[in-house]
Amino acid sequence: MSHHLTTCLPPKLARTDLPPMSSVLLLNLAWQISTLALVALGLAIVFGKLRIMNMAHGEFVMIGAYAPVITSMLGLPGWLQLPVCLVTVGPVAFVLERTIIRHLYGRMFDSLLATWGIAILLREIVELIFGRGYQSVSPPIAGTVCVFGADYPAYRIAVIIGILLGFIGLYWWNTRSKTGTRIKAMVGNPNLAEAIGINTARLSAGAFVFGCCTAGLAGLILAPTVRIEPMMGLDYLIRSFFALVVGGLGSLEGLGIGSGIIAGTQTFLGAVASQTYGYLAVLTLSTLFLWLKPNGVRSSSR
Repeated sequence: MSHHLTTCLPPKLARTDLPPMSSVLLLNLAWQISTLALVALGLAIVFGKLRIMNMAHGEFVMIGAYAPVITSMLGLPGWLQLPVCLVTVGPVAFVLERTIIRHLYGRMFDSLLATWGIAILLREIVELIFGRGYQSVSPPIAGTVCVFGADYPAYRIAVIIGILLGFIGLYWWNTRSKTGTRIKAMVGNPNLAEAIGINTARLSAGAFVFGCCTAGLAGLILAPTVRIEPMMGLDYLIRSFFALVVGGLGSLEGLGIGSGIIAGTQTFLGAVASQTYGYLAVLTLSTLFLWLKPNGVRSSSR
């Protein structure tokens, strides 16, 4: 059961010179950047670390978005949406890695063709089970919060804060943990990593499954704010790829920069002009980066 929440920050914290519309624009910008970064994270791991161009990335976002629908169909309580998401996405990713993906590491073009076929297959399976119609779910947190003088959905505020904390934790893990160090060694020199006893096959499988699960988690988080349908993943795949093109592969900093530029451009132009101009600007910007700076703003390959 979701509880209606209408609250406001203390007067000193809520006091601001920004007009409400500017506050909403900034909050929308924070929402778009944080969610795009989460969506693109899985692609950054699989593409940047494993050199697999996973064209089925958007479909894992889509499968994660169906987790609340599955939970409701089974009559399960809402707090089980996350386990349902992981149980749905994880085994699919594991089976695909064991049967197809493990033979394609480092083969960019072959992986693109194979995962494109996987994407079509996953969409057809979901369409067969749920149909082509749109699904919608309610957010687990209802109501609004007064931030900078503007009322904004409490669910989105909670998601922004949660994603920020999650990326801080991931950055710490990536720089401090033994597994993060082993992944860097595997990416830098796979043969040498195997020679010193690192199980690169197991590490690659874990990284692929983890990347797909983060995509599913992004779909679960986005589900209450979008229309859920089998074709929804394509847009997220394209925007994630654009974010990586601009930011560069192989670093969380590049992912953040790319997500900020892509989401910022689209959100600002969508607000002052139209979404069509926003998409056009993003496409133009990404093309220019591919031409003039193919490694992105930040890249581990530098």
